[in-house]
Order: sequence, then structure tokens, then C-alpha cells
Amino acid sequence: MTEKFPPTVRGTIVANRLMSDLSWLKVGGMADYLYQPADKDDLSNFLSNTPKNIPVFIIGVCSNLIVRDGGIRGVVIKLGRGFNNIDILDNNKISVGAAALDSHVARKAADVGIDLTFLRTIPGTIGGAVKMNAGCYGSYIEDVFESASVVTREGKLITLNKEDMHFDYRSSEIPKGSIITNVILKGNHKTSVELKNKMQSALDRRSESQPVDARSCGSTFRNPSGFSSTGKIDDVHDLKAWKVIDNAGMSGASIGGAKMSNKHSNFMINIGDATAADLENLGKEVIKKVYADSGIKLEWEIMRVGEPLTE
Repeated sequence: MTEKFPPTVRGTIVANRLMSDLSWLKVGGMADYLYQPADKDDLSNFLSNTPKNIPVFIIGVCSNLIVRDGGIRGVVIKLGRGFNNIDILDNNKISVGAAALDSHVARKAADVGIDLTFLRTIPGTIGGAVKMNAGCYGSYIEDVFESASVVTREGKLITLNKEDMHFDYRSSEIPKGSIITNVILKGNHKTSVELKNKMQSALDRRSESQPVDARSCGSTFRNPSGFSSTGKIDDVHDLKAWKVIDNAGMSGASIGGAKMSNKHSNFMINIGDATAADLENLGKEVIKKVYADSGIKLEWEIMRVGEPLTE
């Protein structure tokens, strides 16, 4: 780091923070610094006063992330209480902090008759959901997205509209190094009873097909088809990641403490003592075997960040 770092903040900043404590998969080495801003102005001040040669990386609840065993150089930024607001607006709109959990947003919206039910079964926070254009059962963030408040790497506060985001399957585009702080979403109006029944049906369906009690990050690889499962009876599975993994004989495959779930073969789980290297190496082996079997090259949906552990 440099002599000018860290700047004075109203939030908290801690050196040498173990990332495995924050990860859903319970893996990951030390981050040089972990910064939790008090609010968007604190975040803006921090970024504008942090030298550009110091890398920054934003996390939510690490529900779609493998942090490598050697940790993360630079600063990890984790948004917390100052960014988890859920405020109901007019015209079926809702203002949501980037740190708000997807499932909480779905429930709060349903209480007032706003249909964001697809978020109920998606792990993670709204900031990550927007960045990844998260979706399931045929619905995606881009379908309900109105705008996002963002702090750039230079500390400027800007607003991005839907056309600025360039949404695609499991991706969006925001200025490099920028951090989403708040999002406006708009859903269709339905009765609260109808929406709550719809969410319960989705939860039941998830429990039947996914290892909900295991330590996983959800889908490991993107579907080669380029779209999520619709959940409908006429859904086609030929180009779903789980299907090509099954066909390659990799359901239940394991390396160390990492395993591809027998219940849903696109879910990678930590069965107790996995390292990040175990998880990543298993993923690489799955990619290799699927390509050999079908000629399809799977793409990671889970992000892998940080440095491997060196001897």
C-alpha cells in the first residue's frame, strides 16, 4: 500500500481480513483490507481519495464467488446497513439498496402487490443481481430494471438507465471499478396472496431439485443455451449445464472437499473441508470432461477472484 492509504472514513476499515468467514462456500484467504462504508457519501470520499493503483473489489454476501486461498490484494468493499433499504414507491416501483437480499426484496414487494417473485429463490444481494442480470424461471433483472445509482472509481455519483446497462445473459455493463449503491425496480401488480403462493411454489420446486441445505453458490456454469430454465412443462433441457454435466458422467464427481451435487449436477458444494483450489480444480475438470463428451465448452457463472496460495 502507499503512505496515503487508507483515507479517513466514517465506516470501518480493517487490515488482513480473512475472507472465508464471509464466503458462502467458506473458502478464501486474507484480503489486504476490508472496507465497509457508512453510506454512499462515505464510499464516494473513500474512492476519490484512494490511489488508482490500489485495486478495489466489491462484494455482497459472496453467494456467487470463490475467493482463492491466497486472498485478495488491495481493498475489498462490502456494503452493509447503509445500503439495505427497501422503499416502496408509486406506480409499482420499489427503491432498493444494493446490499438488500434478493429474497427480502421479493417478500417486501409481494406484501404490496408488486411482482418481483423470481428474486425469491435467487441467493445474494440486489447489487450482484443487477451486475449478473440474475434470473430464473424465464424472468431476469433486466425485465424489471428502471435505473441504478452508482459511485464511479473516481468517486463520482452517477445514474445509469436501462439502455446504459447493456444487459445480456448473466451479464451487464457498468463503468469499470464502479459500484452500484441503489436500484429502482418496477414489477407488475398482482394480489399479495397470488404472489406469496407463487413464491411458495418456487421454493417447493427448488427444494425438490436443488441441494438447498448444502454449502453452494447456486449454478456453477452458465447454460450453453444462453437462457435460464423456464420451469414450464415444455422446457427444453438439451443445452442446460446440468444436462451436459450429467451426460459427461460428472454428477457426483469430487476433488478433495469439493463435489458436484448428485441432486443437481450444476451445483458445486463444499462437503466440509474444501479449499478454493479444490473447488476451482473440480470446475476445470468438469469443463474438460464436458468438452470431451459433447464439444461444448462450459463457461463459469461463479466468479473466481484473488490469488492462489503459494508454497
